[in-house]
Amino acid sequence: MDIMYFKRYRMEINLTDRDLTPGRAEEGYRFVPWSPAQLDAFAEAKYLSFRGEMDVNVFPCLGDFDGCQRLMREIARKPGFIAATTWLLTYSQPGQRLECCGTVQGIRDAAGLGAIQNLGIAPEHRNSGLGTILLFHALRGFCRAGLKRAYLEVTAQNDAAIRLYRRLGFVTVKTVYKAVETVYS
Repeated sequence: MDIMYFKRYRMEINLTDRDLTPGRAEEGYRFVPWSPAQLDAFAEAKYLSFRGEMDVNVFPCLGDFDGCQRLMREIARKPGFIAATTWLLTYSQPGQRLECCGTVQGIRDAAGLGAIQNLGIAPEHRNSGLGTILLFHALRGFCRAGLKRAYLEVTAQNDAAIRLYRRLGFVTVKTVYKAVETVYS
């Protein structure tokens, strides 16, 4: 067994005096607030958003549906879980099956900051502003909970996400390294 290190950036945003009005999504998309009854739908969206992505190397649970279910249960049970920051993105057209295609969760950490957890959009729904809208829903939830700052961590190789976060006002405050055990056969 070996240890591999993944470089990640902690990025923060000041929520004070910031316009966090979400834009509008194309027809067929719907933003659904957290409900424990929807846990499987949130897990499905998380799985579809992260499977095959680089973050599965850092967080292997994102690579399978059962792992995403466990992760959603753990996040929802955390003492700092904030339901108003936790959203599901769905898509449907008449006559088609409803797709769970994006999700974000948020918690209040021990220092009283908002912590974005697992913002993800399924690949076939990317590049149309949905990640921004989803993130703004979560950030507004932090504001409603009285928080003034929020942060997230992003893998350093995820250039598209880093560009998005910087464009929205996040700044890199720290570089961290996540140790992951790897098994070679």
